[in-house]
Amino acid sequence: MPYEPNDVLSRHFQRDAADLLSQVEEQIGVVAPDSPNAALYRDMVLTVLRMAQDDRNRWNAKITLQALRELENAFRVLDSFKGRRKVTVFGSARTPREHPVYALARELGAKLAASELMVITGGGGGIMAAAHEGAGLDYSLGFNITLPFEQHANATVDGTENLLPFHFFFTRKLFFVKEADALVLCPGGFGTLDEALEVLTLIQTGKSPLVPIVLLDAPGGTFWQGALNFIREELEGNHYILAADMNLLKLVYSADEAVDEINQFYRNFHSTRWLKKKFVIRMRHALNENALAYMQDAFADLRLNDDFHQHVYSGEEHDDAQFSHLTRLAFSFNGRNQGRIRELVNYINLSENWVTASKTASVQTRQPLQET
Repeated sequence: MPYEPNDVLSRHFQRDAADLLSQVEEQIGVVAPDSPNAALYRDMVLTVLRMAQDDRNRWNAKITLQALRELENAFRVLDSFKGRRKVTVFGSARTPREHPVYALARELGAKLAASELMVITGGGGGIMAAAHEGAGLDYSLGFNITLPFEQHANATVDGTENLLPFHFFFTRKLFFVKEADALVLCPGGFGTLDEALEVLTLIQTGKSPLVPIVLLDAPGGTFWQGALNFIREELEGNHYILAADMNLLKLVYSADEAVDEINQFYRNFHSTRWLKKKFVIRMRHALNENALAYMQDAFADLRLNDDFHQHVYSGEEHDDAQFSHLTRLAFSFNGRNQGRIRELVNYINLSENWVTASKTASVQTRQPLQET
């Protein structure tokens, strides 16, 4: 939350809080002149100063320092891979090379790389090593964890700039999801199940953007089918989740199916964001009038009040100008039922719902939506 001069560090500091705030802002202006994020950096510094003022616990301070260092290092390293779509692959580090799923993960890595998709894994052995083998170094990123017992990165990323070490699981898990444009989960142990359920929870609750979640198993495998049976019978059957939540998952039995599912998801859909209380879906192709008319009724449960509106980029505050060529589909989303949002994405990805080339110009000249 932002701080005001009158309520920042005023209890024990001799100098006036407004003077302190001014000095912080001055220093930020020196290191980051004209930065649009200056107010955010100011609040970060003030948060640390307030923590120093309280000075309650050394362990708390060490956790904060380590987390900040890991975040800053990861942001800096990953900036060189900005703009490249990435797929996080989870699975057991104990999967032996002779196991069918190992070969499947290796093939998956190769197919993802062929589709210009980078492969993120935990950087270890088993499924992680297999996926990186297939993808090769140029298409691999490893987020390795420092453990009390011996832990080695796999041969593909070990000793390279494509390997990021993490001390904390929570910072590592943040980047597994933050950087992922899709997730593929192979069979694994507690860690794999933990990642699967956390990702589902984040997307189901809208805390993380919608991306494809693919469950991959070898032909005839029962690992994920058994898990899905349990989810349907116990979670959906007892109304602990919505029936539409099952749309967030797709079970496949080949690398081709996994990659096709990811590519299909981005056939027209590009990304989402919240803008002035509107939920905005960015699209590569505008939708035709028949598709929009159908959506008003078929997906009415997703809207709070007004209709779905399609518009072009109009220089919205804090929106990314690099996406200015994309058409926007905006509506007052109720914030619930991400599984139905996935159904909407599937619908806008159907090519028969797109505006034909001859009509694209007329769509692009329409007045943009006036945000409230």
